[in-house]
Parts: sequence; C-alpha cells; structure tokens
Amino acid sequence: GSDMPLLSVPKEVAVGTAMLGVAFATGMLAGKRYPSLVFGTPRSSPSGIIEKSSPLRQYILDHSLREHPILKKLRLLTAEHPWGRMMVSCEQAQLMANLVKLIKAKKVIEIGVFTGYNALNMALVLPDNGRVIACDINEDYAKIGRPLWKEAGVEHKIDLRIKPAIQTLDELLANGEAETFDFAFIDADKESYNEYYEKCLRLVKKGGIIAIDNVFWNGKVLKPRKDDLAAQSIHLLNEKLLRDARINISMLPMGDGVTLAFKL
Repeated sequence: GSDMPLLSVPKEVAVGTAMLGVAFATGMLAGKRYPSLVFGTPRSSPSGIIEKSSPLRQYILDHSLREHPILKKLRLLTAEHPWGRMMVSCEQAQLMANLVKLIKAKKVIEIGVFTGYNALNMALVLPDNGRVIACDINEDYAKIGRPLWKEAGVEHKIDLRIKPAIQTLDELLANGEAETFDFAFIDADKESYNEYYEKCLRLVKKGGIIAIDNVFWNGKVLKPRKDDLAAQSIHLLNEKLLRDARINISMLPMGDGVTLAFKL
C-alpha cells in the first residue's frame, strides 16, 4: 500500500468506485501497488485491478452485460479449451462493439483471433457490407468459432487470414488501404506489439480507434524483468503511447488492461 495523498483529485470525482479507479491509476503511475478493495475487503491482485472471481466483477457483468446468445455459446465453448483464458473478457468485447457502432465502422482489423469470440462480437454490429480482417497464424482455434459465425449469419463479414499478421498488414498497405480502416484490435504476440501498432496507425483513418489488449500483463509491467520480453515490450509501448502526439489515449483497468488510442 501507500500513503500517497490524492490531492490533485477533485473531491466530487474521488467518491465511490471512481475513487477506486483513481487509486488504481495513481498507483500505476507511481509504480506502487494498491490492494484492490472489493466491498471493503482487500484482495491481493498483482495488477491492482478487479479480479475475475471478485463479487464486484460479477456485479458488473450482472448489471451491464448484454451478450448475444451465440456469443455466449462461443464463450462457454472457449472456456472449456485449455487456453481458454486467452479470450478477451466479455465486458471488454462489449465496449469494443459499442465503440465500433459509435463510430459507424465498416472496416475493422483484428490481430489475434483465437476462437473468434471478438471477431464474431464485432461482425455482429457491423453493417452487412462491413468486414473484419481477422489475422492469426493458427487455424485450429478459429475452427472452433467458425460454425458459430455461420450460425449467427455473419461469416461473410469475417475475412480470416492465416499467416503472420505483419505480412497481412503489409499486404493491406501495399494494396493502397492506408487510412481506410475504422477500428483495430491488437491482441497477439506481445513482442510485436509496437510493430502492429505502427502499421495499424497507418491503416486506420483519422478519428479511428486502435484498442490494445493486455497492457497490464498481469501487473508485470510495473517492474518488467530483464528476461521477460513480453512485459518489456508492453511497458515500452505504454511509455511511448503516453507521449505519442499522433493519438489521444485512455488506458482502462478492464480485463488485463486495455488502451484505446484515438487517431488524430
């Protein structure tokens, strides 16, 4: 814990759950650890965010999640997979779907598809002529979701490209598709995050959004070990994004941390 005063926080902001959010954010910036308080009970969490098992997270889901039945079906199917924890959190996916709708997106890039929960999530809210360019190197996982894309009637909106994502991004740029995408979601190998970000920034139009997942890396970004390339890469990108004049940003304590970069 820390006795660091939150003097710069307006009194009206520092109440209720807002106070929790401010404490977490200040803790992150100060490089200090705060216990995540849930109903007055400290819960140890390395990243200082609401744990998946906490009653508060369940409350969030109970009072905000509006999950399409086929999305739920795919989520439960994915949860049975040995690597099921790699799936994006459902409340985070819902936020992205709402952002995609808000900016009236038609063209979306997803880097890291896994079983296709978020590809389906975004395809469901895109217009009929909308497209998700879904990049992954493993077709086996995507085969889990594909029948459900079809069942939801959105398979035609998902363009799955099985090859290294850098290759797909370079092909899109070479094809003259710079500044034609509305939204990008980055959730693949962490060592390549900076390269994915730079290429997505070229592909996304002004006013478009890049969502970057796992920016907390389970709290390891606070003190990245020298031998932890993933934590090092994410931390370096987090530092860079803070100072990047090409974007506005919001870093949200949701899931394993997600940064929204709004292209200027």
